[in-house]
Amino acid sequence: MSTAHDPLHDLLQLLDLEQIERDIFRGTSRSALVPRVFGGQVAAQALVAAGRTVPADRSAHSLHSYFLRAGDPGAPIVYSVDRIRDGRSFTTRRVVAVQHGQPIFHLSASFQTYEAGLEHQAAMPAAPDPETLPTAAEMLPRYADRFSDPGVVDRLIEARAAVDLRYVDAPPFGTVGESREPRSQVWFRTNGKLADDPLLHVCMATYVSDMTLLDSVLLAHGRGGWAVGDVVGASLDHAMWFHRPFRADEWLLYDQESPSASGGRGLGQARIYTQDGRLAITVIQEGVIRVPRKG
Repeated sequence: MSTAHDPLHDLLQLLDLEQIERDIFRGTSRSALVPRVFGGQVAAQALVAAGRTVPADRSAHSLHSYFLRAGDPGAPIVYSVDRIRDGRSFTTRRVVAVQHGQPIFHLSASFQTYEAGLEHQAAMPAAPDPETLPTAAEMLPRYADRFSDPGVVDRLIEARAAVDLRYVDAPPFGTVGESREPRSQVWFRTNGKLADDPLLHVCMATYVSDMTLLDSVLLAHGRGGWAVGDVVGASLDHAMWFHRPFRADEWLLYDQESPSASGGRGLGQARIYTQDGRLAITVIQEGVIRVPRKG
């Protein structure tokens, strides 16, 4: 396969920002499933921008971000980095993403030198072997009749081509009208090997983390999601804590649940484990989730 048509190569190019000043970077966007920039993309690019200004011996350990405006996928995004603090152990960066003269996204990220310390973690939940689960290309066509637009399946497969993402149970659009426990599990890894740069693996996990986190909110109410058309919404904020080293090109279990939905918002929280049971990442996200008005 030519690298020009390799989805993972294309995604890596998307995350390889152009540096236009000391602390200013520029990125482009890929075609989105909806007419706005995918939230995971802008979060990952902002973390790339922050990480490019941090010493190599300091790894990202947390990020906190807000989605302010819908991004325009047809225009470049400029990322401006503020060097908030450079301490002996921790480095803090603030990043503002700008399009058309307006901020669309804000991120704060913290980086730390390696340090030994106390260790404990929540146990990894039970989950089937990812190799026994269907790929997106195998699973999505089964639900083609759930979508009013027949092109949705192909666009979903294309959008996820760089990542092998496998649902443990049926996704929200697979059980429309059936309320389920507000919990969802997926396994994921990149469709190809990545370089050893730890920042790249953290940014790739950040990208993927926005794909399914609010699924559990939909499951609690029997909603299928934007592709079905029974809800509309967007991410509001996104936070991640990176606990232990991991590789995004090896299987990671994304165990997600929703403790609450109210006021037109839904909350998702999750833990991401390596296949051998190490807790690698904790994620929390809130999004606008509205039921379309009739008439």
